[in-house]
Amino acid sequence: MIRGNKIGLRARHEADIPVLHAVLYNDVATRSRQDPRAWQPIPPGSPHSPYAVAEPSGKVAAFSVVELDSQALVGAASLWGIDTHNRSAHLGISVLPDFRGRGFSSDVVRVLCEYGFAVRGLQRLQVETLADNAAMIAAAKKAGFTIEGTLRCAAWVYGAFVDKVVLGLLAHEWTA
Repeated sequence: MIRGNKIGLRARHEADIPVLHAVLYNDVATRSRQDPRAWQPIPPGSPHSPYAVAEPSGKVAAFSVVELDSQALVGAASLWGIDTHNRSAHLGISVLPDFRGRGFSSDVVRVLCEYGFAVRGLQRLQVETLADNAAMIAAAKKAGFTIEGTLRCAAWVYGAFVDKVVLGLLAHEWTA
């Protein structure tokens, strides 16, 4: 487990999957805001759940997020699109509704940065989020990310095109 101030990132356990799938994936409106792929009905227990435990991959590092004090499941986090040649990756987090607004997101972002830079030796991490996702933008900026640009009408979200913001952090800008 990689520990932050409030949370830890650990391997996904089979017991995490039903909770993550039911609460995060099956909330269609919210899921549509988090994933550029179109939502599709996936039954509980399916190996196609985006939260299903997969074999280790060089392209994705998926974690479950737990609260350190209680060990309660807080959500999911990942580095994805890991490019070992250019030493870069994208960062993504999803926090369960009961844990939102409690300062966990910024801790998750910081710990993912530690994993990406200190453990994986990456040079660049990138966040792409909807322009109105103030919580994610604030969490990324708190961790040192810089807004690099806005992609106008780049995401189809539940019936409308919305802007995406791209934030980046380089290894030499990161402070552990």
